[in-house]
Amino acid sequence: MGNLDTRPAAGSRSNLVVMALAFGGIVVALMQTLIIPLIPQLPKLLNASAADASWAITATLLAAAVATPTVGRLGDMYGKRRMLLFSVAMLVAGSVVAGLSHSLLPMIIGRALQGLASGVIPLGISIMRDELPLERLGSATALMSASLGVGGALGLPAAALLAQYTDWHVLFWTSAGLGAVAAVLVLLVVPASQVSATPGRFDVPGAIGLSAALLCLLLAISKGAEWHWTSGRTLGLFGAALVVLLLWGWWELRTRQPLVDLRTTARRQVLLTNIASVVFGFAMFAMSLVLPQLIQLPKATGFGLGQSMLVAGLIMAPSGLVMMAMAPPPGARRSR
Repeated sequence: MGNLDTRPAAGSRSNLVVMALAFGGIVVALMQTLIIPLIPQLPKLLNASAADASWAITATLLAAAVATPTVGRLGDMYGKRRMLLFSVAMLVAGSVVAGLSHSLLPMIIGRALQGLASGVIPLGISIMRDELPLERLGSATALMSASLGVGGALGLPAAALLAQYTDWHVLFWTSAGLGAVAAVLVLLVVPASQVSATPGRFDVPGAIGLSAALLCLLLAISKGAEWHWTSGRTLGLFGAALVVLLLWGWWELRTRQPLVDLRTTARRQVLLTNIASVVFGFAMFAMSLVLPQLIQLPKATGFGLGQSMLVAGLIMAPSGLVMMAMAPPPGARRSR
């Protein structure tokens, strides 16, 4: 009877952990989408060219691409809850810097700091694996993954509404406030992992190599139209990215404790899953960038719809709502 009496409490505690982690995922998704309604206005707001203003988005992607494997490894070494709090702190710090910015450079710095928070979702899933019983893990993981869609569904129209009727800096102050709430929830609800930290050495060359390759690749993509795709600078950056990636892969395959386990990644099931994720990720990100601009561009352009930021946000919201609807509730159990 004693065990039966403790199960509801344990179940309630698990639900709180899942909801706190999912809220952190939603906040991260909000951070990634809140700038989308501003894309057509960014050059004017930051007094920069369109190509340079695009770095307000590219910086976040670059930081996220490096941070996701990095904080995962550091979480194994020093504690997942600690790195989760670090990631949320970076989101808050980046939001404050962006909220105070009036030019391009501080905006890029703030957005890069925000991008470092992208490890919240994989860290949250990893914590769930440590803390939840197996029969609840599938639904909880699905909810954590769906937090990206939930954040997008809520973030796009909310960000458009704020940007249209208030000062655009309010977007980042709102992100900072939500990040602070997420940090408090993690401190109060999420326990320190029962799984012992894995000792080892952090792969510094791997992190530097990955960062350098991604920087060259994204710089070539973002500036290619301005520099011309066949110019020496553009082709040189593409070539440098390829060479650095090859050297990085060579290092990762030979070091004892790699940042990314490429042998595991090359397994058929993992490889196909990652390829599908990349394809869908590119498609979703391209739609989130291109569609709001087409919706807001003036009709005089011949292809714009001349709608407001709020309308653009509402049009983009259903995709996130579908992800939210498809995620099972955190208390659901797998059928046997």
